[in-house]
Parts: sequence; C-alpha cells; structure tokens
Amino acid sequence: MLEFEGVTKRFGSVTALDTCTFSAGPGRLTGFVGPNGAGKTTAMRSVFGLVELDAGTVRWRGAPIGQRERQRFGYMPEERGLYPRMRVRDQLRYLAELCGHGRRQSLRSVDEWLERLGLADRARDRVDTLSHGNQQRVQLIAALVNDPDLLVLDEPFAGLDPIALESMSGLLREVASAGRTVLFSSHQLDLVEDLCEDVVIIDHGRVVRSGDLAQLRAGVPQRFVELRHRGGPPDLTRLSGIVVAESVPGLVRLQVAGDVDLAELVAEVRRSTDLVSFSYRPPSLPELFREAVTA
Repeated sequence: MLEFEGVTKRFGSVTALDTCTFSAGPGRLTGFVGPNGAGKTTAMRSVFGLVELDAGTVRWRGAPIGQRERQRFGYMPEERGLYPRMRVRDQLRYLAELCGHGRRQSLRSVDEWLERLGLADRARDRVDTLSHGNQQRVQLIAALVNDPDLLVLDEPFAGLDPIALESMSGLLREVASAGRTVLFSSHQLDLVEDLCEDVVIIDHGRVVRSGDLAQLRAGVPQRFVELRHRGGPPDLTRLSGIVVAESVPGLVRLQVAGDVDLAELVAEVRRSTDLVSFSYRPPSLPELFREAVTA
C-alpha cells in the first residue's frame, strides 16, 4: 500500500500540498482528481523523491521509500520523460536496465510490451517521429518494463483517441487485477468513475475527499432525481430542499436534500402534471467533485 501521511510541500509563499493524507491499495485502481494546480503532480513526484517535502511522510508497505523500492515502481509523467531522438527499443531497454534488469531480461520485457501495445513495427523508429498517441504508449511501456509493484501515472489518457483510450483502460484494469497498486490522475471524471474503485479529490493542496468511490457517493446527503412527464413542468414551489438542475420539455432533473420525503415529492408532481417516470440516484463523480471543491 502507498500511504501519504500529513504531506506538506511549499514553493516559496505557495503551499502546493497541505497536510495531505490518503492511501492507494494493492489490486485497486485509485483515481487522483482535482482542479488545475491542486497539487496532484507534486504529490506524485514526491513518491519518487523528485521534490523534498517540508513535512509528513510517504510510505510504501508501511516503510519509508528508498532507491531499492523505487526500482520496483513505474512512473509516467504528464510531461514526457523520453529522449526524442533516441530509438524506441533502445530507449526502453536502457530504462529497464536502470531499474536493475539485465540486458537479456530487459530486451525480452521491452519486446513483449511493444508487441502487446502494437508498436513492434516502430521499435527502430525515433520517438519524435511517432504520433502523440504512440508516444503515450511508449511512455506507458517505460513505466511497465520493470514489472512494477506500484504504477503512478500523471494524466495517462490525455490526447488519446477512443480506441487507444479503451486499450489503455483495459491494460490498467489488468495491471490492478494482478495485485499491483495503480494511482493515476485525470481530468476525465467520467472515465475515472468507470475505472476506479477508489478516488482521492484534492483542492488547493488539501485532500477534501478520499476512499471507496461507492461509499463516498452514498455518503453525500443530496440525491439526484429525474422526472419524466407529459404536459407542463411540475410545480414544486411548495416544497423546500429542492434545486432544479435542469428543466426541458418532458424532463426535469432535481438535486434533492436527504431529508426530503420522496413520496411527498412524487405526490406534489402528480398534482400539477402527468408523471411518466421517476428515478433517483446518488451523485456521479463529476457531481461529487463539484460539491467537494466548492464546499
């Protein structure tokens, strides 16, 4: 398990991380989300000793992280850490050897991943001749060639087309199902919601929500109600604790406080319009995110 405990990092007068505490567990995908400048990249870089913390600790399996542990980690930075003029296969072999693998083992791992991600025919090409999506694939292989126990990915889905996005999503699920710990950041909240069991929401350097996504959604007092109707929109002026999020002909979406009696709500709707269907659900991740960062 990867654990952040009271992690603080300042850059001059700017506090990038403010007593951050959260964890990412083995065999699970953890989505790390927040507005631009919230501190996600700084937190990820701290795992690899790329920033010196002002306070707090980052632990792996209950112990401080050193060079030996980091050789068993994989990291995909948002800004690519590749040598653009170096050939793909040579570069990946070099990076695998930096993690302590011998030449033969490195080449075997590199060739397997190149074949797996459809880049075997580009192995001798320079990185800067590849498309954006293929460079993303190479960067991902660089994070995987040492068969890492922990995989940390900073915006791995940025700029990918739908086919590449689906392929990378499936690969991350496979890595996690093998018992690895996977932590990744993304602004694509719908994708995070589909992929992840756990989520960490950070805002202005502070963790504002973290844990099992289903439990976080269930713990929000608001519910989201969808009403389909015939005729004019329902008259809800007599009820409190209700906010109309959307109203179009035949459909009304409401944000409803947890103490609102849903039976009373349905009865009130039926007094003023012909109700076709009624459904309610906990908040989606985008809704949970907006609630967390604007609280």
